[in-house]
Amino acid sequence: MKKLRNIFAETMLDLGKKDKKLVVMVGDISHGILKPFAKKFPNRYYNIGICESAMVNMAAGLSKVGLNPVVHTIAPFLIERAYEQIKLDFGYQKLDINLVSVGGSFDYSKLGCSHHCYNDVSILSHFKRCSIVLPGSENEFRILFKQIYKKKNINYFRLPEFSHNYKFNNKDIKFGKSIKVKSGRDVTIAVTGTQLKNVIEAEKLLKKNNISTEILYFHTIKPFDYESVKKSLKKTKRLISIEELSAHDGLYNSCIKASIGINNLKTDQIAVNDFVHTYGSYEDLCHSVGLTKENIFKRIKILVRKK
Repeated sequence: MKKLRNIFAETMLDLGKKDKKLVVMVGDISHGILKPFAKKFPNRYYNIGICESAMVNMAAGLSKVGLNPVVHTIAPFLIERAYEQIKLDFGYQKLDINLVSVGGSFDYSKLGCSHHCYNDVSILSHFKRCSIVLPGSENEFRILFKQIYKKKNINYFRLPEFSHNYKFNNKDIKFGKSIKVKSGRDVTIAVTGTQLKNVIEAEKLLKKNNISTEILYFHTIKPFDYESVKKSLKKTKRLISIEELSAHDGLYNSCIKASIGINNLKTDQIAVNDFVHTYGSYEDLCHSVGLTKENIFKRIKILVRKK
């Protein structure tokens, strides 16, 4: 299975042949995989270097003259470092951009906390005219990017290093809609991105314990599919969100908004609750915040037993 970063490069080449307004800008990253695009469209590919804030400023100029900029680099440098430029150039001036990041959450785990980024979704959620997409597999990115990249908006695509490896039917991949992976009666599991893999493994353990789970997968965080969550929670009365995002404004918060009016609801969340200083592998850092199949299994057992 290909890395999503490679799928991104292939998608840019495909769209570049059809859309002469598409311009790709990178912050000294992904040169090798974008060589075909750069060779085919040398006047529409720019490596700005490690000048992320300037790159976003430059993209605003391209947007202003009617071009369609795609800006690509590592998540903490694209979203956190260049946040002021996103806010002023695209929030304040209402210009349009496609932001495509890699290295979200703990994907660059061994480079330390300067390369971690789990609050990008929280930061961008504050823009009303922002779409936030967290694809976890090849076809999710291909389909969703093509569906919305021309949308007059701030479009954010967060590409994980690891796929969840679950095969969705292409017709079920729709911008702004969740996908029901499994129907159940005892608990609703809301999950996004790579963590679907852990959730599916935890579900096998829960099934052996006679716990029936309903799994809702969210590739789109904004706009959010409130209706699917509400419908599920009316049945299960139990909710847990599993996310490689900040615990303070991510998937869980949206699910809670969807639950307004549902009585006797019991909830839990496994997410990144505080600044992470730890070094190690991707799996090590996920383990440090409780994002493992064993902990998901344990927490859901406790949640289901709550009176």
